[in-house]
Amino acid sequence: LQMLERQVVGGEQAENKDLKEKRKRRKKYADERRMQLVAALQQSNEDSSDWVLLNVYDSIQEEVRAKSKLLEKLRAAETEIKDLQSEFELEKIDYLGTIRRLERDLLLFQQLLDQVQSLVRRDCNYSNLEKIKCESVWDEETGCWKIPEPVVQKTRLP
Repeated sequence: LQMLERQVVGGEQAENKDLKEKRKRRKKYADERRMQLVAALQQSNEDSSDWVLLNVYDSIQEEVRAKSKLLEKLRAAETEIKDLQSEFELEKIDYLGTIRRLERDLLLFQQLLDQVQSLVRRDCNYSNLEKIKCESVWDEETGCWKIPEPVVQKTRLP
């Protein structure tokens, strides 16, 4: 009866000493590896296990829960990335519209200056726009240009 029990419990290889030794070595290696991983986790300064690439789980349910949490975090990150990309795209469209409008305004003002410049008296310092541009200074505090005052130079003949 005992002989039949050993055969049923261990199968045909129940008496095989090599197989028993191989199982012991595998179990010992797995336990050592598990202890190394547990020590690495405890040694880590981080509270979350997100930074550890390899986790040790006691049960499949625990592994499923951990991976489900990680999957939720990844989905939340993907959603946030998509939101940021759409927000960036809207801002980009707005900036491009602003740039186009400012370019049109600049062109209008440039054409107005070209038309008005011929009407300015020659003895006024505003008759030379390039000189006025060179003499103008940007004021950071007020956020505007300081342009030289218009001066009319009257020449008197002796």
